[in-house]
Amino acid sequence: MVSGQIRYSIPEEMKKGSLIGNVALDLGIDMQRLRSGRARIVTGESIQYTELKTDKGTLVVNERIDREQLCGDVTPCSFSFDLILENPMELHHVTVEVLDINDNSPSFHQHDMKLTIGESAAPGARFVLPTANDPDVGVNGLQDYNLSPNDNFVLKKHSNVDGRKYAEMVLERPLDREQYPSLSLKLIAVDGGTPQKSGTVNIDITVLDANDNSPIFNQSVYKTTVMENAARGTYIVTVNATDADSGSNGLIYYSISKMQGDIDNIFEIDKTTGVIFLSGHIDYEKAKKYEIRIEATDQGALTDSSKVIVEVIDANDNPPIINVMSFTSPVSEDSPPGTTIGIINVKDLDSGDNGQVNCRIEQNVPFKIKSNLRNYYTLVTDAVLDRESVSEYNITVLATDAGRPPLSTNRAFNLKISDVNDNAPVFPQSVYSAFITENNSPGVSILTVKAKDPDENQNARMSYILENTNIGESPVSEYVSINSESGVIHAVRAFDYEQIKQLILIIKAQDGGSPPLSSNVTVKIMIQDQNDNPPQVLYPVQTGGSLVAEMVPRSADVGYLVTKVVAVDVDSGQNAWLSYKLQKATDRALFEVGLQNGEIRTIRQVTDKDAVKQRLTVIVEDNGQPSRSATVIVNVAVADSFPEVLSEFTDFTHDKEYNDNLTFYLVLALAVVSFLFITCLVVIISVKIYRWRQSRILYHSNLPVIPYYPPRYSDTLGTGTLQHVYNYEVCRTTDSRKSDCKFGRAGSQNVLIMDPSSTGTMQRIQNEKSILDEPDSPLEVSLIMYLRLCALISLSVFSYTDSEPLHPKGRDCALCRLGFEANRFALSDISIQIYRCAELKRQNRFYVFFRISIVLRSLWNIFSFFLPFAMACGMPPYTRCVRWRFGCGQIWQILFFLFYLNHIVSGHIRYSIPEEMKKGSVIGNVAQDLGLDLKRLRSGRARIVTGESIQYTELRTDKGILVVNERIDREQLCGDVTPCSFSFEVILENPMELHQITVEITDINDHSPTFKRDSIHFEISESANSGSRFSLTSAEDPDVGVNGLREYFLTENDNFVLKQNSNADGKKYAEMVLQKPLDREKQPNLSLKLIAVDGGTPQRSGTVNIDITILDANDNAPVFNQSVYKATVMENAPKDTYVTTVNASDADIGSYGMVTYYFSDLNSGLRDLFTIDEKSGVILITGLIDYEKDKKYELRIDAKDQGGLTDSSKVIIEVTDVNDNAPIISVMSFTSPVSEDSPPGTTIGIINVKDVDSSENGQVTCKIEQNAPFKIKSNLRNYYTLVTDTVLDRESVSEYNITVVATDAGMPPLSTRKNFNLKISDVNDNAPVFLQSVYIASIPENNSPGVSVLTLLAKDPDVNQNARVSYILEDTSIGGSPVSGYITVNAESGVIHSVRSFDYEQVKQLTFVVKAQDGGSPPLNSNVTVKIMIQDQNDNPPQVLYPVQTGGSLVAEMVPRSADVGYLVTKVVAVDVDSGQNAWLSYKLQKATDRALFEVGLQNGEIRTIRQVTDKDAVKQRLTVIVEDNGQPSRSATVIVNVAVADSFPEVLSEFTDFTHDKEYNDNLTFYLVLALAVVSFLFITCLVVIISVKIYRWRQSRILYHSNLPVIPYYPPRYSDTLGTGTLQHVYNYEVCRTTDSRKSDCKFGRAGSQNVLIMDPSSTGTMQRIQNEKSILDEPDSPLEVRCNTYNFNLLKHCFSELKRNGKRSWLLFHRKEVHTVLFSTTVRTAPFRCSMA
Repeated sequence: MVSGQIRYSIPEEMKKGSLIGNVALDLGIDMQRLRSGRARIVTGESIQYTELKTDKGTLVVNERIDREQLCGDVTPCSFSFDLILENPMELHHVTVEVLDINDNSPSFHQHDMKLTIGESAAPGARFVLPTANDPDVGVNGLQDYNLSPNDNFVLKKHSNVDGRKYAEMVLERPLDREQYPSLSLKLIAVDGGTPQKSGTVNIDITVLDANDNSPIFNQSVYKTTVMENAARGTYIVTVNATDADSGSNGLIYYSISKMQGDIDNIFEIDKTTGVIFLSGHIDYEKAKKYEIRIEATDQGALTDSSKVIVEVIDANDNPPIINVMSFTSPVSEDSPPGTTIGIINVKDLDSGDNGQVNCRIEQNVPFKIKSNLRNYYTLVTDAVLDRESVSEYNITVLATDAGRPPLSTNRAFNLKISDVNDNAPVFPQSVYSAFITENNSPGVSILTVKAKDPDENQNARMSYILENTNIGESPVSEYVSINSESGVIHAVRAFDYEQIKQLILIIKAQDGGSPPLSSNVTVKIMIQDQNDNPPQVLYPVQTGGSLVAEMVPRSADVGYLVTKVVAVDVDSGQNAWLSYKLQKATDRALFEVGLQNGEIRTIRQVTDKDAVKQRLTVIVEDNGQPSRSATVIVNVAVADSFPEVLSEFTDFTHDKEYNDNLTFYLVLALAVVSFLFITCLVVIISVKIYRWRQSRILYHSNLPVIPYYPPRYSDTLGTGTLQHVYNYEVCRTTDSRKSDCKFGRAGSQNVLIMDPSSTGTMQRIQNEKSILDEPDSPLEVSLIMYLRLCALISLSVFSYTDSEPLHPKGRDCALCRLGFEANRFALSDISIQIYRCAELKRQNRFYVFFRISIVLRSLWNIFSFFLPFAMACGMPPYTRCVRWRFGCGQIWQILFFLFYLNHIVSGHIRYSIPEEMKKGSVIGNVAQDLGLDLKRLRSGRARIVTGESIQYTELRTDKGILVVNERIDREQLCGDVTPCSFSFEVILENPMELHQITVEITDINDHSPTFKRDSIHFEISESANSGSRFSLTSAEDPDVGVNGLREYFLTENDNFVLKQNSNADGKKYAEMVLQKPLDREKQPNLSLKLIAVDGGTPQRSGTVNIDITILDANDNAPVFNQSVYKATVMENAPKDTYVTTVNASDADIGSYGMVTYYFSDLNSGLRDLFTIDEKSGVILITGLIDYEKDKKYELRIDAKDQGGLTDSSKVIIEVTDVNDNAPIISVMSFTSPVSEDSPPGTTIGIINVKDVDSSENGQVTCKIEQNAPFKIKSNLRNYYTLVTDTVLDRESVSEYNITVVATDAGMPPLSTRKNFNLKISDVNDNAPVFLQSVYIASIPENNSPGVSVLTLLAKDPDVNQNARVSYILEDTSIGGSPVSGYITVNAESGVIHSVRSFDYEQVKQLTFVVKAQDGGSPPLNSNVTVKIMIQDQNDNPPQVLYPVQTGGSLVAEMVPRSADVGYLVTKVVAVDVDSGQNAWLSYKLQKATDRALFEVGLQNGEIRTIRQVTDKDAVKQRLTVIVEDNGQPSRSATVIVNVAVADSFPEVLSEFTDFTHDKEYNDNLTFYLVLALAVVSFLFITCLVVIISVKIYRWRQSRILYHSNLPVIPYYPPRYSDTLGTGTLQHVYNYEVCRTTDSRKSDCKFGRAGSQNVLIMDPSSTGTMQRIQNEKSILDEPDSPLEVRCNTYNFNLLKHCFSELKRNGKRSWLLFHRKEVHTVLFSTTVRTAPFRCSMA
């Protein structure tokens, strides 16, 4: 291998196609060699920057080359590639160096930089500035920084170890925020290129203020109000303070000063916004005003304070409190009204209207509540009590205040009513009924009677007495007795149902009251019968002569009904319930009996094997206890004909006579039934024709249509010329079913209920009577009941008003009576309408309109009766006339109440005592102060009543004094409220006296002033100005007056003085004022004491410690402890790997001493690699450290305090290389496929292996991983060739996956794998091979020519043409004929086909040879032997050898009648010439005279008897046996075996006469006659059933349609009004004539649809629309009987006749309306409507 190396140098950014150098000339290679060696450039980069021009041998630029993108800041910058030539192989290394040009300007990572520097920063303070970045290198890179001119800062420049420059800004002159709050500077970076380029960054400096101003409130006092019980979070007010400082020194925090004990639990302030809101509960009763002191503090602990006064507005938040003074329970039910039950006291803690209370009883109970004194009420009875109605009352007293909204409290009182004996016992039933079985045991319990007494205890104690009565001739006590306590009735003796069936007796229940009360009840005892009668069988009748009762054909299926056993039981009830069971049967598997109905049915298919005679024994049992039964025997014959049945019992002569008679009667029956059937059809057709003709004739009717003129309706639209409109009523004629309204049959007697409250129709009245003709007609009854109801209401109302004293406005009530008198005429009018309706009914006229009128007038009468009553009284009905009576009735109650107040005495006394008096100390003499003697105190049961939970005082009635009962603490009782007192009442009874006592509690000095906290802590900046104020915690003293808090004292110090203030409520608080500035360096902490003293004797005091911490000002910058930090880090170190820790210290403390660390102006690459903890200064790795990219990193760290002062330091990080780069394998050349006959040493490919690591990590070794016939050799450094090592065989391995592994020498070593897929090309070196040495197949004989026999398959390991196999049939002969005359082979697929049909009898096997040959050159082949077996088919039927079939012999075998079961009659012998399963024979009995007598062996053909031969068996038995083989399909042969059942030959020969033919003829004739009779009978019965069903269906429809549940919906014509002027409404409500759609029996019955014409609904039209269809109708003919002109009435004018029919859902309605206008003649024929109208 030849190699060379050349190097070129070019500037960056050359154009594409620019010449780099002449490679052919520089390497000494001619142009032809470049082309023949396929010279090409091989590079491992994704971008190929150069291109080789082989035609010229030059190297040119292929892609844009950017030095900064290619190498970054690495110098010199170059890239390399290899030039490879083949045949022979040459490898030349080419390096191209890229030179820099000044194409980039210096740039900063950020356009603006913001700095915040405190105005207290000292000169010399340094501030690190951002570093500019210039991608260019050398002289074209960054050279210098410049700062814009200013008075405060100068620029200081520095250089890193790698030559990079950076700058710092140093404070030269102190800053003044008041003069310059901000500064704007520019930092300029320039490079050294030509032309020179620069970059700029803006520096914005914000000057921080020093804390030299205190906050100031904009108001010294804030005032606001708040509602009591306001919700938490309710807004109160917002306070606001301002601070002249800015930044953190200008931030103000608001807080509530601890001046009141619980003020911080009630109010809360937002420390940043100053919003005050509620956080607790506001109670007006506890405090009416709150005074809050608010403090505003800035970050330097400078403060100001302000006052907020919050006034509380009272809300109604306290419901009344009910205290029970006295309550008595139970109360006797005979207590008179006015009896006092209890006394209650009601209080409300609210004031004003909110404290005013009203008391009442909530339920409707016979009690009332009265007010005796203020806040005191008595509960008394208001009516007579009845314990049986209400045994106890839950009385709820409701106390409600007058607040908005009002609050209420209820108190429940449970009052029990004591009993008196005023109720007799009551039985729950009027009559008791019981049952007892006959033959009962004496003394058995029959039933229990139970009476209830509403009374209780002794009054309800019950005793039961049997009244003396007689049953027959004996007293009742001889039959039954009763237990007087429990009411249990016992039987005295056993009853006999035959003698007595019922006992009736009377029981008396008597209570234990005085005097006792009693009641009686009737008891009926029914005697029950026992089961003492067995069932009786009615059918089948048991007679001795009939042995066969029923016959079952052998074709009967499962469930065939044989007969039915009918039985009855004279017992009743469940004793008569019968069940049927099959007790015994000849064959139990053939029949079953229905358990309930006694039906005998087959339970399986009847077969020929079943015996003809079947005997069934059925048992019938009743359901009694114990049950009784009866047995019946049913004989059943299993046969298809009567001769077959009779042959079992009679001789042949009888059978023949029977057959003759049977045939005669069958013919006679068939003739009769046929005649009846034909007659029925003729009658039906005649009736149908007659009805059709009648319907054609009945269209002609000449009877008039009688109109009815309602006298009270007129047209309200004003379009008519006459006063009254002539209105047609829907009428009908009496002799026609075709009139104005077509009716079907005679009108129904149903009446539609027109009352709107009804939703259905009335029931049809029986016996074809009119509903109005009956005395109890539903319509008549409903109207009469309505009249009675109206009269009853009227009489009751006016009898009430007549009985009362006359009101001053009694004329109003008189008007009510006038209204009643006026309505009597309306009520009487209803009777007139009913009479008129009945008259019309009797005249057969349509009278529905009158029924509607009756109902409408009834409704109007109700309204007109109550309306004048209400209008006359001027108020809602039934209330005005009784108001005066109610007012008068209240006078006696008022007088009674005033009288009651005169009996109540009250008084009020007041005492004053100091707090903390001992228990038992005397407060005062109540008896003396109230003027009461001690006896009165004891007799009146004097007691103290208080609503508090603690009773501080006790009344000693023996001495009349009031003493201390519990410890009294004024502070606990009243808090800071003065004066402090509590009140209670002393109550006396008989008569009632109520005295109020008030005890005032005076204060003693028993508490010292206390602070809520033991110490107070302040943090005050040393820069705080003199005069700054600091609020102190207030002390609390529960004592009041002179004993309360008086003043404060502060311990002596040099810096602070105390200033004392007072709130509006007199509470004192103190402030601490700074007098001399603080110096933290001299004294960092101060400790003082605040002392609070009261004015009591002895004087008491409280102390709190004040701890002051002096805060430092920011006057020191941070300082790093090292100027340079050095560290090392491993390449590829994981994230969060620790690098080093930088540390800077600040002499300041607090927030100014907190130092934060950050990177100064890192480029984006370094920011992704490292991070620094702002607080700890720990530097960690956040990205991937790559030694190959950077071997060292230099970071600049800035430390900054909270005041903006900074310091900087440098961190140098060296990277240690690790083996982290695996070798890279590049394929220079690879050849595939390779021929399998290639010699060893053949070159397959060339690869290049590189490792970017250095040193041992970059040393690479190469090898092949698999055990393959290849090896790898190294020619040049980093280049390897892949060659064959042995001879290849494609058939063994057709392809190789060669894996080349390149491994470096690092620790641990890294490796790379490259897979090469090498395919081996084929040569023809393998012959075809068959899968089998011999092929065997089979084919059935008689096959179709050309059928496929089998498929041969040979495989060749070669591929393509070498593996293409052809199949050739070798020439051989079979029986002298060539094999090609039998079979053929498909050369492509190897499928062998038959050439002709094979015959198993001629050829049983074919053997031949097939050759397989491939398509190689030269071709290779192999042979295989094929054997084809011919299979036999089932083509020969079985041949019967015995018995031999001849025409002359009819009887082959004879069986004696004594033969037993299994008797061998004969054996059928048959053979089949076929072999195998085709020769397997089976024998079956196909037909037999008696299948139940013989059977044939399936396998052996033996005929044997299967039951005992009897005398009943026929002599001649004919058996047909079929013999089948097992072939597919099977073939069979049939043999007939004649068997004679006889003991001698003469008996056998008697059967062969001419009778056989006669018997068969009779049997056939009987069968066809029965069949004909059955068919005709079935048709006749079917016709009758259909006719009867249709009749029943129509009858049921007419019956069902009487019951209609559909509502009758009224229609209110909008154009009619009452013209008589007697009504008060504008319109009269008129009902339409209506009908239901689901009934054909109503007042107006409509027929079916008769036409399709449509009525023109336009009033201006006078005709009808023509029928749309072209078909002709009878109505279209000029002489149509349906078109008739009604010219009966002479009317002056006729404008139009308007008819409308509308069908909507399930309702139909009809309206007739006519106006008088000009005479117009027209005729209308309705086809589709359910009525017909014709008018002139």
